Amino acid sequence: MNKTFKISFSLKNTYRVNGILFSLKQIPLLKRLLPTTLYRVKGLKIFANILSILWEIVSTFLVKFLYVFILVCGVGVLYKELPENGVFLHILLFLTIIGSFTNTNLFNPTKDKYYAMILMRMDAREYTLVNYIYYILKVVIGFLPFTVLFGMNRGVPLWFCLLLPLCIAGMKLFVAAITLWDYEKRGFGYNENKLSKYVWGAIALLLAVAYGLPALGFVLPTVVSMVVFFACIPLGAAGMTKVLNFRDYRAINQELLSDLTNQMDSTAQTQRIKQANEKKISADTSITSNRRGFEYLNELFIKRHRKILWNSTKKISYVCTFLIIGILMAAFLSPDLKPKINEIVITWLPYFVFIMYMLNRGTNFTQALFMNCDHSLLTYSFYKQPKFILRLFQIRLREIMKINAVPALVIGIGLALILYVTGGTNNPLNYVVLIVSILCMSLFFSIHYLTIYYLLQPYNAGTEMKSGTYKIILWATYFVCFYIMRLRMPILIFGVMTIVFCVLYSIVASILVYRLAPKTFRIRI
Repeated sequence: MNKTFKISFSLKNTYRVNGILFSLKQIPLLKRLLPTTLYRVKGLKIFANILSILWEIVSTFLVKFLYVFILVCGVGVLYKELPENGVFLHILLFLTIIGSFTNTNLFNPTKDKYYAMILMRMDAREYTLVNYIYYILKVVIGFLPFTVLFGMNRGVPLWFCLLLPLCIAGMKLFVAAITLWDYEKRGFGYNENKLSKYVWGAIALLLAVAYGLPALGFVLPTVVSMVVFFACIPLGAAGMTKVLNFRDYRAINQELLSDLTNQMDSTAQTQRIKQANEKKISADTSITSNRRGFEYLNELFIKRHRKILWNSTKKISYVCTFLIIGILMAAFLSPDLKPKINEIVITWLPYFVFIMYMLNRGTNFTQALFMNCDHSLLTYSFYKQPKFILRLFQIRLREIMKINAVPALVIGIGLALILYVTGGTNNPLNYVVLIVSILCMSLFFSIHYLTIYYLLQPYNAGTEMKSGTYKIILWATYFVCFYIMRLRMPILIFGVMTIVFCVLYSIVASILVYRLAPKTFRIRI
């Protein structure tokens, strides 16, 4: 076991180190400074190894901290009328149930598993068990400080806060055991990256119970939540027995990794992605356009790729509408909630920067553009002339703005309606600013993703992301949006700031695309 763990950790670390070195090589400022024999430089490899180990440590704790801080305690603050310990345990319980089958590690096909079990032919059972036990230990160790810190702050007894990480791990082990038992009965493997519509339905239901019931003034009694959590410890012990005694790990991993095996072949991967996209592209030969030039090209693209571009937007809009109706119903059924909801809408507008970031479909749009249009047209020199690039950029920006504006408009109008129903505001201008600022947030992310696509073009012919700078900007965008959530500003001030910033950003983006895109808008090797 020790030898397997060392090889496994070394393999994962080598893969991660090479990824770090490759990403460094993609950063424009470092590209010229770093040698071509980058992977042979001992100092850089030591530096990358340090980063890799630090990331292993940070990821063990950071993700758990954000999970408890935002999804459990952050949302729990909204339910001030309910007992804090009851809200904390209620939300954590149902989120733990969701995580037990959506974040399993055991049924997650990853490249390090492919390298170890398929290429290196390592013992599948031993490799799987070593890594799964390590994962469970990380769950327990990673959650422990935060269940104690936040749990005690919410009035949960210390002894139970110390047991909560074991309860969470126990639930994961129990669900894993059930899944393995189901595989023995049906011969069908579970893949957490390919959830069925029934699983998604169960997730939606559990989320509604986790957050919807407290909004209606009800949570599970603290004793009930504690009993259910405590039961997970013996269930987890039984689950561990099944996990340790299961013998057919090679077969189940071969099934899990079958798609990943094809992905390692760039030609097969390209063909697979094209086939998947072609199923969503309309083959209707009657689709045409009366426009000319790039407008003609764009209209045909939008019409033929309507499923890819608009389906997710429609689903998001339906969900947002449902949530808004739910909040309005809660306000009517519980009038005591109106002042709190009103205060949240007035002062929590910065929170919606992160929400609009999560809902934005910019990456989907740009990937569809590249895979089904640009990867072919970029081989022609006329396509990269500055005036044509800027013209097509403006046309595409208009289209992505339309796609993102639908849920933004639903949210903006919904917030204005919620504000009015829950008591209104002294300044009627707030209603207008609320709607316009949400639309401007949507506009910003539309411009942002399309701009970095044109300036960095991160995809190769197989739509693999090969730009380290692009990834850095995506991460930076995430952290900035996350930080803005902490701001509390009146609608009028933050809304006007958002509108002005979006106007300035759109001007700067157009200038940068016109001047730099002819050199940067190309297919990566």
